[in-house]
Amino acid sequence: MAGLHETPSASRLHIGVFGGTNSGKSSFLNTFTGQEVSITSDVAGTTTDPVFKALELYPLGPCVFIDTAGSDDESELGARRVQKTRLTAEETDIAVILVPGEVLSDTERYWHRFFKEKHTPVLFVVSKADLKEDAQQIAMKIEKETKETAVVFSAVTGEGTDAVKEALVRLLPEDYDTRLITGGLVEKDDLIMLVMPQDIQAPRGRLILPQVQTLRELLDEKCLVMCVTTDRFISAVRALKQPPKLIITDSQVFGYVYENKPAESMLTSFSVLFAAYKGDLPYYLKGAEQIDALTGHARVLIAECCTHAPLTEDIGREKIPNLLKKRFGPGLTIDITSGTDFPQDLSGYDLIIQCGACMFNRKYVMSRIDRAKKQGVAMTNYGVTIAHLTGILDKITTGME
Repeated sequence: MAGLHETPSASRLHIGVFGGTNSGKSSFLNTFTGQEVSITSDVAGTTTDPVFKALELYPLGPCVFIDTAGSDDESELGARRVQKTRLTAEETDIAVILVPGEVLSDTERYWHRFFKEKHTPVLFVVSKADLKEDAQQIAMKIEKETKETAVVFSAVTGEGTDAVKEALVRLLPEDYDTRLITGGLVEKDDLIMLVMPQDIQAPRGRLILPQVQTLRELLDEKCLVMCVTTDRFISAVRALKQPPKLIITDSQVFGYVYENKPAESMLTSFSVLFAAYKGDLPYYLKGAEQIDALTGHARVLIAECCTHAPLTEDIGREKIPNLLKKRFGPGLTIDITSGTDFPQDLSGYDLIIQCGACMFNRKYVMSRIDRAKKQGVAMTNYGVTIAHLTGILDKITTGME
């Protein structure tokens, strides 16, 4: 896996630290967090792969801090480090750019342009302030030139720690910590049923991440929650005195659950919910229309975010390809990528089908969507695709009604 942090911390605020080689990124992170997050050294290029540190930091709450490699290393190995740093930049919610010199370098200007294009909030940190008599003047010049916040910081004395925290709080994205997986679909005391197949795809002894996150949110929202496997779905519905307000199912059993659900119950899937929570659902729904325009010689990209070993009946590697080839014939070309192996050039594809992306944060998923939009390629996701191919997309709840 190249670059991104593929863990449940995908739901945390991602703060990336960027700059040139030996700009003080690792020292800044160690002092600011009060923990030995990264190895520090005067040797250029000490940090190679991005270093991720998940922690609770008042008043920001749960965060992931990312120490990146210097992006001005011109060696062959350095080019690979820079590529990983750029991948990390795509998942950054707030960017901290270290400035060790008297003026902005080409590297620091590059990162500023990069993040402005991505609409990512930027904080400039004038590092090594204990060695500069005019650190505050440097920060003021940076603010005047870039129209961004700039603070001074010393990893030796800790000067500027509070100023950095205060600046990060001000730069929090507007929708941070307010987005819900279930959107506006549920209220307190609503009866919600989760249909969760425990087949070969389910990890032994555990639930998959979208199920866990959705269940936790429903409990936090004070809903009444009932969880069943597919084979007990009908029995569970019959045992209830009233039908569930909402049924959330795994996309692979969409058809079965729809055929057997109470007429009064709304239906959606974990993947459809995550399409809105992590991505751009209207764009995905529009992309589903492109499925009908495919031909037997079309080219489709299926993009997984996790890097699990393929198993029998895998939804992305077997079930969706089989549904597409059943409809359009064996001549259909289907490419499959996983992790961060998402092509820069998408122009050769007629359609991209993205997974629910529970393992990555929304910022990174939106960078994929933005790339597809700019290249004019239709994009949808697993749950929307299956609902469309089974003829029930117009009958399920997307939260946009």
